[in-house]
Amino acid sequence: MDSSGPKKKPLRESTALSKVFGKMRFLRTLTPWLFSTVLAPFLIGANVDQALPEKPTPWADWVEPDFPFFSSILDARDIGDSFPSNNLTPRGLVLNLGADCWACFDTDLLRIAAIWRGQGVTPIALAPGSYHPWGGKTKGGQSALPKPDGDVWFANGIYPGWQIGERLELGDPRQPAPSPEEVGRGPLSEEQGRFQAIRITDRGTVLEYNAGDVSIREAISASEKDGQLVVERHFEIGQSDHSLMLVLGMKAQGGVALGLSNENQVANLAEEQSRWVVRIPAHRKSIQFCVSFTGTGPAPSIKPQAIPKREPKIRWPQEVITSAKLSTKDESYVVDDINLPLENPWRRNVRPADIQFLKDGTGIAPTLDGDVWMIHGLRDSLDTVRWKRFASGLHEPMTVAIRDEQIYVFDRNGIWRLQDTNHDGEADVHELFSNAFAQTADMREFPSSIRLAPKGEFVIAKGGQQASTLGKHNGSVLRISADGRESTVLGYGFRQPSIGVNTRTGLVTSSDQEGQYIPSTPLHIVRDHQFYGYLSEGLHERETYPAPIAEPMTWIPHSVNASAISQIWLFGAKMGPLNDQLVHVGFNRPQLFKVMLNERSPRLQASVANITNDFQHPLLNGSVNPKDGQLYIAGLQINGWGTTVDRLAGISRVRYTGESVTLPSEVVPMEQGALLRFDTRLDSKKATDPNSYSLSSWSYRRTYRYGSGQYKADGNAGIDWLV
Repeated sequence: MDSSGPKKKPLRESTALSKVFGKMRFLRTLTPWLFSTVLAPFLIGANVDQALPEKPTPWADWVEPDFPFFSSILDARDIGDSFPSNNLTPRGLVLNLGADCWACFDTDLLRIAAIWRGQGVTPIALAPGSYHPWGGKTKGGQSALPKPDGDVWFANGIYPGWQIGERLELGDPRQPAPSPEEVGRGPLSEEQGRFQAIRITDRGTVLEYNAGDVSIREAISASEKDGQLVVERHFEIGQSDHSLMLVLGMKAQGGVALGLSNENQVANLAEEQSRWVVRIPAHRKSIQFCVSFTGTGPAPSIKPQAIPKREPKIRWPQEVITSAKLSTKDESYVVDDINLPLENPWRRNVRPADIQFLKDGTGIAPTLDGDVWMIHGLRDSLDTVRWKRFASGLHEPMTVAIRDEQIYVFDRNGIWRLQDTNHDGEADVHELFSNAFAQTADMREFPSSIRLAPKGEFVIAKGGQQASTLGKHNGSVLRISADGRESTVLGYGFRQPSIGVNTRTGLVTSSDQEGQYIPSTPLHIVRDHQFYGYLSEGLHERETYPAPIAEPMTWIPHSVNASAISQIWLFGAKMGPLNDQLVHVGFNRPQLFKVMLNERSPRLQASVANITNDFQHPLLNGSVNPKDGQLYIAGLQINGWGTTVDRLAGISRVRYTGESVTLPSEVVPMEQGALLRFDTRLDSKKATDPNSYSLSSWSYRRTYRYGSGQYKADGNAGIDWLV
């Protein structure tokens, strides 16, 4: 394994290594012993979970009072006897109406889940719960969820907020999830309605959506009328050939009133089946009306106002300047540490989860707290790195993709296309490009990855580990059509998948998190709707699998990679022997691995070798910067996942120095051993000396228990030493 420099003749054939392995029998699975022994110098890991010290917070509140919305789950199942008991919103836009008034719009069912007055929502979810230094571990399942923090005025159950025709339906028209009680079933059908966008204007937000083929624009605000606080829903309804119903919901002690623009426009307010409903007959021209709500006492009738159209003022004009600490190590691949803009005018925590690039080298980084930052100056010495806030309000986004220079962010609400329509450097339209897949309220159904595929499609990975119900797409990898309208499951039965996509061939790979049913860290090919082995304890019959379990390309031992994350193809890189190669990212011990695919065998196999572990922060996702050709990786501490580093978040550059690279270029199982190839000349004496190698093998057992021990060929615990 040792290199003696570039002047000696490289070892190009398997002759020397055959002397070492000649007496060994061919092993069907090379990689277990290869990971731990042949490549041992590159593959040393640890599993240490360090407690973080408690200290005063440097940050302002997670909910920024001057931003018009944020995204959240909303659990309104126990808000009082006056309201439905099944009111749970996995995908909610929480609108800040002012005067401590709030409304949650359900983008799947096109309904107002609740209107209330108070302090917003309880900070139970992953992002707000871990935002300040004293944040605790997020529980899985759906038992502890964000709730309305205040007095609820109006609320709806699980049924569409807009309905077509004359008959009021109070059931859920969507296809059930595997657990029939699960309400996170995804969006309504296109024929019933579809959420389009949330637009930021000079007077708050405008919701844009369709009820069937009828376009609707809605603006919600709070005002004071005759000393009384009133919430107003202003509507602009496009031409409609059929009648519509707007289900306002059930009220507590307050009032509700309908206001029309003139007496000739017909819309009727009535209470039906204990719900307040506005009926709208067919109409040839667009109409406007307003519905007003109060917490106590009768509501005033308010004439509708024009839906706001004026552009918003710049919200975050300042750039924040940071720099980087460049590595001085004498190695082929070094890590440059980029300072985050933690000192910023908004006292906003910055916890980036991904970084992707526009063609001009501008970095796009989403944060767990719902922000998106644009980063300039990521090249050369990194002495002036300029950060500009671009968007906010997203729902725990962990990943972003770029297509045709447009920004697509994957969060719990779906895939958003962020648009800067007035070219002021800030997103003013969040277009819901796709929610054509389900999302439960389970705290661990993370939006783990989104990657562009060769034909303009996207591939996404969604977290598993559901603890309360079985959803439609927990623990799945899905392909999203180029227009965002359709999704196809490529693979299911993952615990916590995180993917990579080859934009040239379309090959989809995924890791998974070691745990119940996952013996160690696997690297998979994802395709053909295969099952990948994970079952939810208490929700599935123990160790009874719905389909054959897909075999991974390789298993990575716990001591090497205790917690796995994404894979990245280094296309367009300027990183020497790593150009166009696949790399794998480790989380527990922040580490970057080279993945060597063996395409000579009947089934694609893989081996990994350590590139560097010189990171100061956790790692999640990254990409190649087209301007300098180097790899950038962002990451943060996911609440409850162990990591060996103290810092909670960061962005780093992996830089190729031009020094000699001693990583193997190929690892191939042979009939009598293994072939190792290198791009660097080897010392032939050391390369042919059996004492240069130590080899062992073992197997794993897939059970309902966490991880797996190592087992010899005879079934006993331990490993078999071969050399």
